[in-house]
Amino acid sequence: MYNRKQIFIAACLGMLMFGMALITLGSVQPSLREKFSLDDADSGMLFSIMPIGILVGSLLFGPACDKYGYKIVLSISGVLFCLGIEGIAFADTIQLLKFCIFLFGLGGGAINGATNAVVSDISETEKGANLSLLGIFFGLGSLGMPLLIGLLKDRLGFDLILGTVGAFTFIITVFFLLIKFPAPRQKQGFPLRQSLSLIKDKILLLIAFFLFFQSSFEAIINNWTPLYLVDQLKMNTADAILALTMYVAGLTGMRILLGSIFRKMDGIKIMFVSLFSILAGLILLKLSHYPASAIYGLILLGVGLSAGFPIMLGFVGNRFTQMPGTAFSIALVIALLGNILINYIAGIVAGKFGINSIISLAFIELAGMFILCIFISRNKISSAT
Repeated sequence: MYNRKQIFIAACLGMLMFGMALITLGSVQPSLREKFSLDDADSGMLFSIMPIGILVGSLLFGPACDKYGYKIVLSISGVLFCLGIEGIAFADTIQLLKFCIFLFGLGGGAINGATNAVVSDISETEKGANLSLLGIFFGLGSLGMPLLIGLLKDRLGFDLILGTVGAFTFIITVFFLLIKFPAPRQKQGFPLRQSLSLIKDKILLLIAFFLFFQSSFEAIINNWTPLYLVDQLKMNTADAILALTMYVAGLTGMRILLGSIFRKMDGIKIMFVSLFSILAGLILLKLSHYPASAIYGLILLGVGLSAGFPIMLGFVGNRFTQMPGTAFSIALVIALLGNILINYIAGIVAGKFGINSIISLAFIELAGMFILCIFISRNKISSAT
């Protein structure tokens, strides 16, 4: 019999790794540019490799978890992640660097999906609340990695810092190997027909496309808000990045509340309150003439966006009890496609209409989230397969 507390700790450590993954490449980009004499085109190419790896990892983890179990998937993914981060630290050719970035993304994407799926799997009730607690560690990883690099880069160098972090991830991977996880759901073979039928499930598609907008909305905030603050409010770059950390703080703090005080509250009610918080944050950001009011808007955006992934993935876990990994895989792949596609569109919109138009794009995305949430609330969220 597996130990739920041990599995939850392992999942939290894995999510910490994924939070580090998403922010690491941007944090070490200046050092990589200097080491390999990269121009803007080369840097852009490096940024495009990791999302591809994350997408592939998100696509593969679900069927693999259902067929082979969480232990194998998390262990292999942890090794790939560790090799990737060590390679980014010590690669001596650009070709090896590209390969290691792909491994880094591949392992990170699979770890993200598998940790969410296993927490949902071991949670008999209040899946959304437990997934909210898991999401806290994503925020800690996202906040901690740039802070670590910023504090120690001049003393130790980015390669030694990353190498040490890689060793830490290897220890986490050993922990994956030492504990017992739930047994695979499809020991006797993978039912392809049943898997394909999930893609046609109306509620799963509604949830997946809600996460499509949620993920792309988060990408807009993470990637474009600092530029917006610099352009519209004349903040310096350092202050704009610091303001963005308040968004992450709002998101992380609210996930703590979702996993504790509000853990028994109805998920749909939480979602609608969260969407109105996003609306208030966007309006405040749009109308802000001073940095302080913009920061309050970012905090509201973090609070509002905190619930989307844990609550919606909790719905997925409740509905698809026989093939949870595959269902999570479908939802997360569609969410990542939204992140990549809308981020690309945002670049075109900003280039043609100015950085101020990014907020208008965010309003359009929020409207899509409202509409999808209404449709989801009208369908019974229950175990059906």
